[in-house]
Amino acid sequence: MKKIVCLLFLLYSGIVFSQNEQLAQNYFDKGEFEKAKISFEELLKTQPYNTFYFQRLVECEQQLQQFDVADKAIQDRMKFMQQSSLIVELGYNFQLRKDEVNAKKYYEQALETIRKNPNEVYNIASTFERKALIEYALKAYELALTLEPKFNFNFQMALLYGQMGNTDMMVEKFLTEAYTNPQNNVMIQNQLTRFMTEDADVNFNESLRKTLILKTQKSQDIFWNDYLSWFYVQQKEYGKAFIQQKAIYKRNPETFSNIVNLAQLAIEEGDKETAKEIFLFVLENTKDLDMLIQSHTYLMQMRIDSAPEKEYNAVASEMDLLLKEFGISPYSLSLQILQAHFSTFYLKNSEAGKNILKTALNLPINEYQKADVKMELADILLYEEKFNQALIYYSQIEGDLKNDVVGHEASLKAAKTSYFKTDFQWAQKQFKELKSASTQLIANDALEYFLLINDNTVADSTQTALKQFAHADYLLYQNKNQEALGQFQAILKSFKGQEIEAVTLYRLGKIYEKLGDDMSALSQYQTIIDKHNDGIYIDEAYYFAAEIYNKQGNIEKAKTYYEQIIFHHEDSIYFTDARKKFRQLRGDTTL
Repeated sequence: MKKIVCLLFLLYSGIVFSQNEQLAQNYFDKGEFEKAKISFEELLKTQPYNTFYFQRLVECEQQLQQFDVADKAIQDRMKFMQQSSLIVELGYNFQLRKDEVNAKKYYEQALETIRKNPNEVYNIASTFERKALIEYALKAYELALTLEPKFNFNFQMALLYGQMGNTDMMVEKFLTEAYTNPQNNVMIQNQLTRFMTEDADVNFNESLRKTLILKTQKSQDIFWNDYLSWFYVQQKEYGKAFIQQKAIYKRNPETFSNIVNLAQLAIEEGDKETAKEIFLFVLENTKDLDMLIQSHTYLMQMRIDSAPEKEYNAVASEMDLLLKEFGISPYSLSLQILQAHFSTFYLKNSEAGKNILKTALNLPINEYQKADVKMELADILLYEEKFNQALIYYSQIEGDLKNDVVGHEASLKAAKTSYFKTDFQWAQKQFKELKSASTQLIANDALEYFLLINDNTVADSTQTALKQFAHADYLLYQNKNQEALGQFQAILKSFKGQEIEAVTLYRLGKIYEKLGDDMSALSQYQTIIDKHNDGIYIDEAYYFAAEIYNKQGNIEKAKTYYEQIIFHHEDSIYFTDARKKFRQLRGDTTL
């Protein structure tokens, strides 16, 4: 019983103590320094060696301009605690009083402490950093390195140089650390990326690029080619990144994984020419069956995406030849699924598509491969307006791969199926859950449909316009572009000036672009800009209009529209691309 009582007392004491610490910190954060000072004094009585409480107490006294009190507190603490960081604290207290002479005296004394014992650099340099005394922190690190060359402060010094605006030295220190300790590379690249996307120093990207190029020229180590490739990927210059990856492959022809990953990234970002070049390079340089089939699948997908209807038969023949070459097996599954999709959505032969997939399901395939086949089969059933059967397959995938990206994708498709069949209440519930999906593309897609249903239900409780819009979206899903175009045009005519108008204009713009009618697409985007500039599609309208003007060579107009996103829509998903393209058109050399 005594042990239990003792344990409960300790637990209660710990809770109370934690609450007192939180209260003291809250006072400090709110600027109530008198109350915070009293609270930290009480806490320090219970834990006299607690460095954090002491620092907070001194900071409270300094905020209250009680510099003499702070001075005495630091001096007293130095008598019973031999902490070298307290020398910096003492100097900083003089600096706050504008006594630069005494401040400098103590800072130099701190550096002298490092000369006597280089290990003191950890306490002293970090205290200089905390006080934003950047130059002294650098001096501390440099001094320690002269005394003990085995020390490594590359990362800390790089950050300090960055704070000083000395980007050349920052880059040099970061890259030295990356090469010396590759395990820290991800952390370093995260820091470099942060500087690459900030506007504070537009020369940074150029400085980093030149440094990396020099390192690739001076060294034969493929580490630097890989780093330069990474840099170009951040700039979305996939062709230049591929040049570096080819150089790596020639020296180390063991794997194509990085090259294929680069091609996939190029496809996602719309650089299909570079992706095609990469996959052709892979086909020329490998005999690996998986890699060959994967490359052919991507190349066929790009061929399908760009082929006019008159070439569909030729595409079908090419697909047949590939499957004859590689055979019907688990290895060629990606080609089989692509053939089923092409047969259904392009050749309008859904029976052939289903037969291909049913044959594939009988192959000895793993759980993920089975999910891919079922997903395509569900897509085809949805194409055939067999909504409930499609939902069964999507639900099976959700159940089998509940916490996987594939499972989330199936959930999204199930929600869209409910949307297409105008079961908006159930679809809305699913879209609401998917808004917080870990995959950004799924979350964005779910949010778009959630807002579409929500906004147009509030505006029209009968959901008349929304039902027609969902049907038009379904026609788009079936790849019936002309029929969808007519349906959206009818909606625009019937519900002009209503909530549904802006999103209808946006859909029309994207269809016209798909059909190669850029002028009609521009007309839709311009109407959004003129009449719906406070709506959620305004940044899309500016961006895609700018893209068309850019493609047409109307540089000034493109710049004007990109600029609208940069200055008025900073939260847009198109912000980064718009800024980069604006700078390119402006002729910046520091991209």
